[in-house]
Amino acid sequence: MTKPVITTDANATIAQAIELMLSNKVSCLPVADSDGTLIGIVSKSDFLRREELGTQRVRPRWLEFDLGPGTVAEDYARSNGRIIHEVMTTAVISASPGASIAQIVNLMMQHRINNVPIVDRARVVGIITRTDLLPVLIRAMPKQGTTPPDDDLIRKAVLAELQGQSWGGGDLIDVRVSDGVVELTGAIVDERQRKAAIVAAENVAGVGQVKDSLFLRTDPLSVMVS
Repeated sequence: MTKPVITTDANATIAQAIELMLSNKVSCLPVADSDGTLIGIVSKSDFLRREELGTQRVRPRWLEFDLGPGTVAEDYARSNGRIIHEVMTTAVISASPGASIAQIVNLMMQHRINNVPIVDRARVVGIITRTDLLPVLIRAMPKQGTTPPDDDLIRKAVLAELQGQSWGGGDLIDVRVSDGVVELTGAIVDERQRKAAIVAAENVAGVGQVKDSLFLRTDPLSVMVS
């Protein structure tokens, strides 16, 4: 999480907000009042549809009529507004300080957003961006140790992972291990299983290399299984 978070005022100009983004190398700015209460958010995407750039939304007249004056007027204000409160998003998707990584990612994916402000008692105390999640991912990825791998334990771990997945193929896929090198053998019924099986093996601690000896079944049985 990034904190202290850089915020802007609802009465700031768009030019001021853009300068603040550029100078601090951030992609969005939560909008807070004088008490620090979150009242909106602006991001780089809010400045893409602009009259000055010639990128404002243009629709056929019949579609504007169908959408109604409210939607068309809102688009006009966002494309031509000069003050932050004229272009900011007020329905802010936020999370509490105790939110888990899974909850944050679910919010990002569900609402198609890149940034989630962290709010405590209505006040913005930080922000989590997609970029913030990358170091977390690096730390969470399995590390290859310096101790000699136990081939039997590796084989059991790879098989357990494969058999625990609905796509794992049951007993169709077998695993051989020698000095930390995993060889996947047996059959798959869908080519997409190949990559998934390799990924499953790669993520087991102690695996140094994965060899793909899987073959694709095209007989009637494979069709029934898939």
